Amino acid sequence: MATMADVARSAGVSVATVSHVLNDTRPVLPHTRQAVLDAVEELGYTPNSLARSLVTSRTRSIGLAVSAISNPYFTEILQGVEAAALEHGYSLLIADPHDDPVHERKVVQLLHERRVDGMIVAPSADPRELIAYLGRHKVPTVLLDRVVDAPADDSTRFDQVCADSAEPMARLVTHLAGLGHRRIALVAGLPGLSTTSERRTGYRDGLAAAGLTYDGDLVVHGDSASAGAEQATAALLSLASPPTAIVTANNAMTIGALRALRDRGLSVPDDIALCCFDDFAWADLFSPRLTAIAQPSRDIGAQAVRVLLDRLDSPDRPARSVRLPCTFVHRTSCGCAEQPRRSGGSAGPEQAMWSEKAMRSEKAMRSEKVPGSQRPAEPEWSARPENPDGTAEPSSSDSPEQPLRSVKGTVS
Repeated sequence: MATMADVARSAGVSVATVSHVLNDTRPVLPHTRQAVLDAVEELGYTPNSLARSLVTSRTRSIGLAVSAISNPYFTEILQGVEAAALEHGYSLLIADPHDDPVHERKVVQLLHERRVDGMIVAPSADPRELIAYLGRHKVPTVLLDRVVDAPADDSTRFDQVCADSAEPMARLVTHLAGLGHRRIALVAGLPGLSTTSERRTGYRDGLAAAGLTYDGDLVVHGDSASAGAEQATAALLSLASPPTAIVTANNAMTIGALRALRDRGLSVPDDIALCCFDDFAWADLFSPRLTAIAQPSRDIGAQAVRVLLDRLDSPDRPARSVRLPCTFVHRTSCGCAEQPRRSGGSAGPEQAMWSEKAMRSEKAMRSEKVPGSQRPAEPEWSARPENPDGTAEPSSSDSPEQPLRSVKGTVS
């Protein structure tokens, strides 16, 4: 096995110069650097990661703590984190906090004790101990998917990366209202999570935009889990005046809601319409196919790595909050007919339109007089067209090369 001394002899430089090239600890002339890298390649030299970490005080590893790794949403985020980490020469240590504040604190401490250079964490509904630990030990950290407010004393701020939640949820509600629904229910997530709060806000905003009155009986919590959503949906269906449409706030709860509807012999969308926040691989396989909000999961993971590496390079830089845009994936569970397709290809954005029934309903609602209110224009969204094989046509927000919607400054 080749050693660093072998590389130095082959390149005609000192062992110290080889170390500086491999560990990036001191500038080296370009031609000398290339000679070292050529020798490394020719000899098949493999650097000693442990020795390198002793020299640089870095392990080139990242700790990732996300709950429900079996959840397709977090699985795709993990894939984005792993790909970006590998691209930059970092390894990944993964732990599942199980959305439990006590367990969350323990696994983060274990990752820290393994001397990871930084962490990417999806915080639980009660992250106080987590935030206290990370702040006390000054661990470079990016909070993922769920936003945490800065402490009152403004002592600790963290970089944060997540998708938009409120506006996309409002889009689902206004779409259903445009189809004539007046009793639209929400199966919300686990109380305490920022995503739950933001999607509830978006739900209320959507009702207000459609001139509909908020009814607390139509909002139930499925606790971000399939079983919880099944019970919550059953409660909605037991109301004296049940909803005619349901919006679920994540993919696991969509499954639970569908079970509850099936158990009662209800057909989607003939008996009740259904839309969901979170698209997933098999959403297109259901009958009817699920209208959904698709989050840029892999982009979220990759962006979290880039933000963390920026933090490692510039520890004193102001904290950032990065929001990535979502995509409205228009299918048929909302009650709309299939989108028209071009002959021999997929529908273009200009051809992704709703059925005549949907358009008539939306037109009627716009002209409806609502005392004391005026329905504002809906936010600009694009219905993502689909290919003949059922896969979605890529949109501008699906590509990591596309600019982010917003990169805000210090987290408030």
